[in-house]
Amino acid sequence: MTATGYSSLSYLRHFPIDTLKIDRVFVRDIGSKAAGNAPLVDAIIAMAKSLGLATVAEGVETEAQWQYLRTRDANQVQGYLFCRPLPIAELLRWHADWLHAHQFNAVSVA
Repeated sequence: MTATGYSSLSYLRHFPIDTLKIDRVFVRDIGSKAAGNAPLVDAIIAMAKSLGLATVAEGVETEAQWQYLRTRDANQVQGYLFCRPLPIAELLRWHADWLHAHQFNAVSVA
């Protein structure tokens, strides 16, 4: 049975959210020649922007996926291309090492 008059997308305005997650199922093929989900990814990013929401794309595993999402102005990405999942202690160590290696143009804000 199908309910009429309701849309799950309409609930986006009623929940206290600030970010839409782009599932890795959609991210998986955006860097390939097939790129069947690319229009969906574009639509999710556009919808998020129009609603004043950020986006985070999960499952980024290739440079092509990363470049595609960068050109579409996705706000955040996560995936094995950058780092494997880590326990919190290892993550803190990894982050400190990353910050140390990328300390160019560091500016203090008061």
